Amino acid sequence: MNDKEIENVSNLEPYNRYQYFIKKVADYEELWTIIDQSGDFALSDIDDKVLISFWSAKEYIDSNLNDGWENCSPKKLTFDDLEDEIFDLIASENYLINVFPVNGKSGFVVNLDEFSRDLSDELGSY
Repeated sequence: MNDKEIENVSNLEPYNRYQYFIKKVADYEELWTIIDQSGDFALSDIDDKVLISFWSAKEYIDSNLNDGWENCSPKKLTFDDLEDEIFDLIASENYLINVFPVNGKSGFVVNLDEFSRDLSDELGSY
């Protein structure tokens, strides 16, 4: 991945980054999040809702490792991780999914049902 691609994708509107994310995740069958020093998922909140953030590649995370996340690190997730651990956590805690935040600003926020449906639809086209 080159700097130009990172810049171009980062400058997209949140929904367009979401669409890019879904396609890339379906292509590579992996996604990225961030964890704190204890190994816990780094969470944020907006309007009394807790969000877990995902990106399509590690390179997009760097602009978000600030504002309290300086000591966090990227973590790669596979589809097995999603099914075995992440989806259950999101459902049980009623988290929302913040897809592709950039520069400390939220990305496109979806609930688990929307996220699962969109990813399944994209995977169905392969």
